[in-house]
Amino acid sequence: MPDKRLSEEKVPIAPPLKVLEYRTISKGFGWWSAVVLVESWGNIRLCLYLWQKSENGWKRKQKYTIHSQERWKLISGSIEELIGELQ
Repeated sequence: MPDKRLSEEKVPIAPPLKVLEYRTISKGFGWWSAVVLVESWGNIRLCLYLWQKSENGWKRKQKYTIHSQERWKLISGSIEELIGELQ
């Protein structure tokens, strides 16, 4: 199970976003992916992040935000329909 304890380094997210909790999915070979629960302007969001290591530290390459449980049900349902196609 992915766990933030895989890395003592804090996720590279700056204000005004406030990190409430996170789980590292993978980290290595210059890439770091994580699921992060953030507070943004009074709203709580769940975000999937992908960062790449550079000379100046971690730089965000991708971010996907899940705004609600309803939206997650649509996403996870679609994934469940297709996941069986993977080897």
